[in-house]
Amino acid sequence: MPAIWAALLTVSVFAHAHVEMANETARGIPMAYGTALAIQVSSHLVVAAMLPAIYWLHRRWPIGEHPRNLLFHVAALVPFSIAHTLGMAALRFLWFGGIVGIPYSFPLTLERLLYEFAKDIIAYALLSAGTVALRHYLTRPVPPPAVQGAATPEPAPESSPRPLPERFAVRRKGREIMVEVADIDWIEASGNYAVLHVGDETFEIRSSLTKLEGELDPKRFVRVHKSHLVNIARVAEVTPWVNGDWRIRLQGGAEVNLSRRYRQRFEALAPVRA
Repeated sequence: MPAIWAALLTVSVFAHAHVEMANETARGIPMAYGTALAIQVSSHLVVAAMLPAIYWLHRRWPIGEHPRNLLFHVAALVPFSIAHTLGMAALRFLWFGGIVGIPYSFPLTLERLLYEFAKDIIAYALLSAGTVALRHYLTRPVPPPAVQGAATPEPAPESSPRPLPERFAVRRKGREIMVEVADIDWIEASGNYAVLHVGDETFEIRSSLTKLEGELDPKRFVRVHKSHLVNIARVAEVTPWVNGDWRIRLQGGAEVNLSRRYRQRFEALAPVRA
């Protein structure tokens, strides 16, 4: 994804530099291509720096999820435009005045701020469209691994013929604490230990995640990552993430990754419908 954005912004820099030089020439103000390029590079560098914030806004308030989320993005236009304008002005003063030694004027008048704000509305809209389009592209359904020739995902471990445990005895401060399996939200690997997350509490037991996976009910606990098991009954929300991965939010508020490698296992218990 960073490579895609780098390519898009690079093309945009050269295209805008050409337009900038043509506009100034039409106004009777000769402008070297290098000057136009430096002006556009400063603008695009600030935009690139703000892309993570734009991604966060779209993850926190997805436009397509609820109409009111659009209001948050409209409100974000003001700080976006101010940060963009001040950032590129600072970079241009640094480049032209501090490095090249050429006088440069960028009056921060109300008229100039409104002019930049009008352009930033279009810029934010294009960046938002790109963010949403890339997210859908990178999280699109993929053919089964056999069709793609990709490695076959690990088969789910077979259920143990032994009775499935209903509770674990966990030692803490010299005492044995009984932890109900049904109360476990998720489990993560931690070296030679596994950490049980039960509400706001955590308990360590000496066991590998693979061993626990084989001992627990496969209809209740599912491997979603090489380091995570989740209780399917505790899952509150599943959100597309990046590179085919998804993000799982549990009822207690914790979030874990649903790796593309384990997605088939998860959907066997909780099919995700678009």
